[in-house]
Amino acid sequence: MPESQDVPREEGLDHSVSLMREGYMYILNRRKSFQSNVFETRLLGQKAICMGGKNAAELFYDQEKFKRKGAAPKRVQETLFGKQGVQTLDDNQHLNRKEMFMSLMSEENTKKFIDIHRTDWKKAVEEWTGKDEIVFYEEAKKILCQTACKWAGVPLPDEELEKRTNELASLFETPALIGPEHWKGRHNRNILEAWMKELVEKVREGEWSPDPQTALYTMSWHKDVEGERLDPHTAAVEILNILRPITAIAIYMCFTVLALEQFPEEKGKLASEPTGQYLQWFVQEIRRFYPFFPFVTARVKKDFTWSNYDFEKDTLTLLDVYGTNHDPELWDNPELFHPERFKVEENSQKYQLIPQGGGSYVEGHRCPGEGITIEAMKVCADFLLNKITYQMPEQDLSYSLVSMPSKPKSGCKFTQIHWKQ
Repeated sequence: MPESQDVPREEGLDHSVSLMREGYMYILNRRKSFQSNVFETRLLGQKAICMGGKNAAELFYDQEKFKRKGAAPKRVQETLFGKQGVQTLDDNQHLNRKEMFMSLMSEENTKKFIDIHRTDWKKAVEEWTGKDEIVFYEEAKKILCQTACKWAGVPLPDEELEKRTNELASLFETPALIGPEHWKGRHNRNILEAWMKELVEKVREGEWSPDPQTALYTMSWHKDVEGERLDPHTAAVEILNILRPITAIAIYMCFTVLALEQFPEEKGKLASEPTGQYLQWFVQEIRRFYPFFPFVTARVKKDFTWSNYDFEKDTLTLLDVYGTNHDPELWDNPELFHPERFKVEENSQKYQLIPQGGGSYVEGHRCPGEGITIEAMKVCADFLLNKITYQMPEQDLSYSLVSMPSKPKSGCKFTQIHWKQ
C-alpha cells in the first residue's frame, strides 16, 4: 500500500478573488495545470479541496465521507438556498426532507406540471405576437414562475407576476455578485420567505386549502424525523426550493434558443426524429455543454484517505460540476456540441452528467426536480421549433464563463413573432 501523499497545493494566502475572476473555469484550469483531479487551495480564509471527474463525483456524494452542514457560504444560504433547507441537511434529517420532495415528483404530478406549462406558454405567445420585441430570458422566467406557483398551489394574482418573478430570479442571479445587487438578493429572500410563511400559516389555520398533491399543502403539513411539523419559516424555505429552481430553468431555455441559433443543423435533426429520442439527447447536451452550476460544496465528515490523498475532517470541498461535464476523460471532444453522444447509455450515468448534481435522487443530494427541468426544456424546444416563428435581430449572444450564473448577454431578443400556420 503506497504511503499517503500531499494533495497538489495552490500557493498563496487566499484565492477567493481568483475564483470570482475565473468563474466556471477556476477548478478546471487548475486540474489541468496540476495534472490532477484533486488539489488544495485556500478559499474564504480557509483550506479547501477542489476536485472533479467521475471518480471524484462518486466520492463527493458518499454520505459516509462528506456532509452538507456548514458547507454553503453565508452569501449562498441568504440568497440561493435559504437557511435550514434540504441542501444543508445530512443523514436521517436529509432523507426525511428529500422523501418529501420526491413525493411531489411522481409521474402524475410531472404530467400536471407539463400540462400547466404548455398552457402558460400558449398564453405568453399570444401576448408576444402583439409586441415589436421581447427578451426571451425575461419572458421565460415569467412563464416558469407562473407555472411553478400554479403547480405548487401558491396563489399568484396576475398583477403580482412580474414582481414575484423578479424576486425569485434574484435568488439565483445574485449569490456571486457583490455590493447592492447581492444585497438585493438577500432582501428579496426575506420578502419571499415572509410571503411563503404567511401562506403556510393560512393553510394550517384553514384559511387556504391547496390541493393535497401540491408543494404548499405537502410542506405545510410535513413532519420531520421527530414527528413534528416543520416550523413555518423552514416550510417557507422549502416551498421556495420548489419555486426558485423552476424559475431558474429559464437559463437553460435561453441556452436552448442559443443552441438552435449556433447549431442550425440541429433543427433538421429534431424535425426528422418522430419518436422524440433525439429531443431527449438535444436537451441533455444543452445541460452538459452550457454552464449552469459551476461547482457544489460539502465538508469532510471524517478523516479518510482516497487515491493516496488524506482528507481531514471539516475541510471545505468543492466538486467541479462544469469541469466534470467537460472532462475529456469522460466525454469525446467535450467542447463540441454533439447530442448523438447520448446514444451511448454510459454517458448518462449518475456521476458523469452532473449539471444538477450527481448520485441518487432519494438518498443523495441530486436535484429532485431534474426530470421536470428536462420536460420543461422539451416543451420550450417544441414551441420554438414547431409552434412559432421568430426573428433574432443583431445582438450580443455571447456568454461569459466568469459570470455566475451565465446566460447569453442579450437575453435572446425576438422580433416578428407569429404562430406557425
